[in-house]
Amino acid sequence: MGTSLSPPPAATELGPDPCPELVEELLRSVRAYLPVDQVDLVYQAYRLGALAHDGQYRKSGEAYITHPVSVAMLLTELGMDVETICAAILHDVLEDTPIERERIAAQFGETVAELVDGVTKLDKVRFSSRQEAAAESFRKMLLAMARDLRVILIKLADRLHNMRTIGAMAPDSRRRIARETLDIYAPIAQRLGMNRVKGELQDLGFKGLYPKRHAVITRHVKTLPASRREAMDKIETALAHKLTQDSIPHRLVWRVKSPYSIYRKMKLEQKTLDQVMDVFGFRVIVDETMQCYMALGSVHGLYKPVDARFRDFIAIPKANGYQSLHTLLFSPYGSPIEVQIRTEEMDQVAERGIAAHWLYKSPDSAQNSAQTRAQQWLASLLESQEAAGSSLEFLDNVKVDLFPDEVYLFSPKGDILSLPRNATALDFAYAVHTDVGDHAVAARIDKKLAPLRTRLASGQTVEIITAPSAAPNPSWLEWVVSSRARTAIRHFLKHLQHEDAVELGHRMLDRALESVDSSLDRIPAKVLEQYLTDARLRRLEDLLAEIALGNRIALQVAQSLTRGVDGQTHEPHVLSSEKIKITGAERGVLSFPTCCLPVPGDDIIGFMSTGKGIVVHRADCPNVPELRKSPERWVPIGWSREVSGDFRSAIRVEVENKPGVLAGVAAAIAETEANIDNVEYQERDLRSAVIVFSIDVRDRKHLADVIRRVRRLPVVIGVQRR
Repeated sequence: MGTSLSPPPAATELGPDPCPELVEELLRSVRAYLPVDQVDLVYQAYRLGALAHDGQYRKSGEAYITHPVSVAMLLTELGMDVETICAAILHDVLEDTPIERERIAAQFGETVAELVDGVTKLDKVRFSSRQEAAAESFRKMLLAMARDLRVILIKLADRLHNMRTIGAMAPDSRRRIARETLDIYAPIAQRLGMNRVKGELQDLGFKGLYPKRHAVITRHVKTLPASRREAMDKIETALAHKLTQDSIPHRLVWRVKSPYSIYRKMKLEQKTLDQVMDVFGFRVIVDETMQCYMALGSVHGLYKPVDARFRDFIAIPKANGYQSLHTLLFSPYGSPIEVQIRTEEMDQVAERGIAAHWLYKSPDSAQNSAQTRAQQWLASLLESQEAAGSSLEFLDNVKVDLFPDEVYLFSPKGDILSLPRNATALDFAYAVHTDVGDHAVAARIDKKLAPLRTRLASGQTVEIITAPSAAPNPSWLEWVVSSRARTAIRHFLKHLQHEDAVELGHRMLDRALESVDSSLDRIPAKVLEQYLTDARLRRLEDLLAEIALGNRIALQVAQSLTRGVDGQTHEPHVLSSEKIKITGAERGVLSFPTCCLPVPGDDIIGFMSTGKGIVVHRADCPNVPELRKSPERWVPIGWSREVSGDFRSAIRVEVENKPGVLAGVAAAIAETEANIDNVEYQERDLRSAVIVFSIDVRDRKHLADVIRRVRRLPVVIGVQRR
């Protein structure tokens, strides 16, 4: 950090102090824990910020500098260091004023400049939509946050102050910002363990989005019957007496659920406002970890616990570092009460999350600290952004990962992994390592064999079975919920798609060049390079992939390349009758639509669809007449002799409506080694039923075997291919 403590250039140009009382409060706060020279640096940051924002005002009419100073105030409450406080005061100068990054770095050090740059939005960059701009801004912030966690602390404080003063915004802007706060910023605060900030962001976001609902719930809590409050007073007295009687030093704190928490409980449990009983709760703060368990025994001795509602987050901390004991007790006054038990340090970490790192730096807590867990999460985000194709995809991945609940699982060696709720064995495989996920074939859950799509529950021990030949396929995306797994699968499929596209595009361009009496070998290197430059493509492989994906028409490319040789347009006159042979392995650039579900052995035609590649239809598909209106997009294709893999098909079975019919037909299909993907009753009455089976078959012959086997069943009235 820079050592200069002199006033910034032109600081004397600043007129009367725009917020003397607020800045004096800020300086009073930092004097409580920072040395004198650092307090002076904070004041210099204020002088530069006030000068830079001179003449700028907020929607409320206040001088703009009141906002960054208020943000800095919020961070002093967390005990943040001088670099964070200075960066908070200056966090908007790069975006909204002529002050340059170099000036900040020269006076306050490179670290402060990095922090300010990390928080700065990308408003000067043009994007196709507000959504894309917000996603790219968010992406930049998270990458800066991965370099220095203090970036997100400043951003969260910035958002918190904006939400506190959101009343001056127009209704549409207020709703948009409130929604973004609930969807992104409150979950990030939760993910980083900053429960106090999370709670206020959620409540302010709820108030901004649904002001009437917020007002009704707030009024309801304030006007709860006196008898209810008297009951809570009696419970508090009883708890305090019991803990004192058992010689457990403690601090007992009342908790009132926030309006947002009550609203979420109403929605999730389909309850009315009056039915939400546990509006109040208690927090027991003790000195040492062992006393947490002693206090738990004490309160359980006073009131009976509700079965299956005890959680030990001390032995197994949450992914964000949160530690506490949670128990729900039957009270003698009709409503259950929640009690949380934790140490003083656990309470600070629970309230402040990663910010508590600057208050507690004991070696004992370093390994399981919220900051260490946050760094691990950010490392996974870096992997995600490297593989993501766009800012919107990255934002989508992160949203998936900002989960409110986790399941805790064990590896065979006893390691604990936390995953999102509804995670599957495949999510677990990718959590272990990307290579394990890519080659996973099955799992052993509590020593029992289970498929990869099996959902997991807390406490299970999971072992992944791998095979070198196994590889991800598109259906895996439907099985996973974690961003790490989703990103890894997408990355693999994109790479596979590119390889398939290059190979298929090469065959398509060769055929098109043959139709104009040329070949790729006869195109001069200069002509090819000029075409690639004009098309803004880096290399030939990219052009071939574009052709296979339907983004460029092979014949038009061929004509452009040959025109570059002699300046003449070559009309196709030798159209090859040879079909492009497909093996079915080109899944990255081939798709098989549900309208006709072609399988090997069917007569097929290909239709180029922009971005999708070749869509393979049966020649007798009812959609083919419509496709013939765009002959330039036809692709003559046929099946190779080396077709491999399974292909989706469907059969329509009419049966007598008797018990056990479905099981009998399914068993007959299984005997032919065809896999059933889905079963759907289409029609059903007292006498008969129509069942559609979606099945995987090798080819047309295999499908015929399935139909013959099903037709032989006595209960089957008729069967046909769909």
